[in-house]
Amino acid sequence: MFTDEHHALRKVIRRWVEQELEPHVDAWEEEGNFPDSVFRRAGELGLLGLHYDEKWGGSGGDYLTAVVLAEELSRCGCGAIPMALAVQSEMATPAIARFGTDWQKENYLAPAIAGTKIAAIAITEPGAGSDVAGIRSRAVRDGDDYLISGSKTYITNGTRADFMTFVATTDTSAKHRGIGLFLIDTDLPGFSVARKLKKVGMRSSDTAEIFLDNVRVPARNLIGEQEGKGFSQLMAQLQLERLVNAVLSVSQAQVSLDETIEFVRNRKAFGSPLGAHQVVAHKLADAATELAAARALVYSVAQQVEDGVPDDLTVSMAKKYAAQVQCRVADTCVQLHGGAGYMDEYRVSRQWRDSRLQRIGAGADEVMNEIIAKRLGIGASALRDT
Repeated sequence: MFTDEHHALRKVIRRWVEQELEPHVDAWEEEGNFPDSVFRRAGELGLLGLHYDEKWGGSGGDYLTAVVLAEELSRCGCGAIPMALAVQSEMATPAIARFGTDWQKENYLAPAIAGTKIAAIAITEPGAGSDVAGIRSRAVRDGDDYLISGSKTYITNGTRADFMTFVATTDTSAKHRGIGLFLIDTDLPGFSVARKLKKVGMRSSDTAEIFLDNVRVPARNLIGEQEGKGFSQLMAQLQLERLVNAVLSVSQAQVSLDETIEFVRNRKAFGSPLGAHQVVAHKLADAATELAAARALVYSVAQQVEDGVPDDLTVSMAKKYAAQVQCRVADTCVQLHGGAGYMDEYRVSRQWRDSRLQRIGAGADEVMNEIIAKRLGIGASALRDT
């Protein structure tokens, strides 16, 4: 599955993580933010456009390069930095790369790949999360512009983004056919960050609530420049978002498992290493087995994407199962650390906190089950009209 080129890339990323990220993670988590320079450095290293066209500053690689990046970033010991960088490369920009005009790619995709502009994806609203058809943010055409108003919440990179890929309705009567994706510069009049949100985990990544009050956005900033295409564009982009979340889940779970195996090999209890006790060894054997199964599923779906045949059924399965496995592995690892697992000095406590978001973000377990059930021909949405 992985070639010599992938392994060489893996070494470059690992060196960066070990030398420039991991030594600072504890301080950044304590401060509640990592510096913007991380985006610029990732851009300098060519890591933010690994599978994007070289014409726009990308590396022209295959999709598996994104898998390698997510796996290696997970070694930094927190979920926040890999998530924020994944927003830049796999969540806010795929729609630009696939559906955008040359002008949009030159002015938004290229600087995002270079790390000189920070990107965010703005979908969730206080009253609408996974129900995209319920989005209330409005985009009203006014000559050569759109006037956009609305609010968004839980926006990763929200306090520092230079632009956002923003979901708004252009026709409230058309439901899914009335959705548009807009590229909105955050320095425009009427755009404001309402507040920075405090989270259970992912603490070194900023998350914001934003507000738009008649923000005047040029019509050329509508991705693809044709109204009514935003929903299908967003659904295509969400497949990559969900898949990269699945990769992050299994790779971060592996970090937790490796650290716990090392802990139980050295921790003495009842006269022998903790790992010598059968109940401990078997818990970790079960965790390792389940994690291997999750990784095999994720890799097979990643190969589907690389082969050009992505399937929202298997993407949804991979996203849901990998996130659930990560949570179970993280919980087992905290338990086997005993009281130490509840202390910040051990990274498993952070990994446990961070893991919980994975079952919510990019589509909650329940949403993934709805997609899976519909593709199986069951559930309310599939049987309503039969």
